[in-house]
Amino acid sequence: MEQQKKRILAILNPKSGTGSKDGIPPLLEQIVDHERFSLHLKTVAGEGDAERFARQAVAEGYDVVLAIGGDGTVNGAACGVRHTDTALAIVPCGSGNGLARHLGIPRDVKKALRVLNDFHVETFDYCSVNDTPFFCTCGMGFDAWVADKFAQAGSRGLVTYVKKTLTEYVKYKPREYRIELGGDVVTEKAFVIACGNAAQYGNNAFIAPHASMQDGMIDVTVIHPFNPLATPVLGALLFMKKIDKDLYVQTYRVDGLKIHRPYAEVMHLDGEPMQMPADLDIRMHKSGIKIIIPNNPKRKI
Repeated sequence: MEQQKKRILAILNPKSGTGSKDGIPPLLEQIVDHERFSLHLKTVAGEGDAERFARQAVAEGYDVVLAIGGDGTVNGAACGVRHTDTALAIVPCGSGNGLARHLGIPRDVKKALRVLNDFHVETFDYCSVNDTPFFCTCGMGFDAWVADKFAQAGSRGLVTYVKKTLTEYVKYKPREYRIELGGDVVTEKAFVIACGNAAQYGNNAFIAPHASMQDGMIDVTVIHPFNPLATPVLGALLFMKKIDKDLYVQTYRVDGLKIHRPYAEVMHLDGEPMQMPADLDIRMHKSGIKIIIPNNPKRKI
């Protein structure tokens, strides 16, 4: 009896990142193993499409949802397949690609599609803020401020992000936060508070260098206000996976936390800015999503 093909819904966001996506549909036809997989393609046209398409795929019994786009597209598709038997696959085409980088998924489209063909599925944790999911990192403070300005910019890419970081640095004033970590309560004046399910924001900027997506823990990084002269060192440590070694940084590992801010304002979830209340309940959802990744037993994920 002929084995039934696995059904894949590919969700393409043509506006993600900086390059054209016109060449991707032909590559889907060329590289995906059509003897094993039946593939259908939908294109994102507006906000919320990726999650809506993914939920429809789950309801229709698809085996895989393939997110082709940036962190926002991946987040939407992941929201649609969490706590189901439908696996998420990723072709990273965004500016940061934090989740894909953490999982070792190649940024080259052809190589990422070959990972899909290998069909190695593992189960991973995800987190939420006030019941809104994130899969890589969330943050408040300066990084969220910059994410909001970046989202409003007329162009994408690393250069734009760096420009926004430099111009906004002199304007931003650190806030004071009340943080509940299990039975402990701490008050921190912070430049940034980041919560990592995965290790990095994207672009190999490791804000939670020891984070694992399979340990049931949230890695919290608090960056205190720092002397501007310390900025180059702090930036270097961020890309060297050693930010936790800096004197201005405090880290915690918890399975959940609550944060009270002075007032409601923007924060980012997987790099996407959104307005959130002053009181935040950040939770871990152990083994809540299935993802197709490269089969590399030596890699810490």
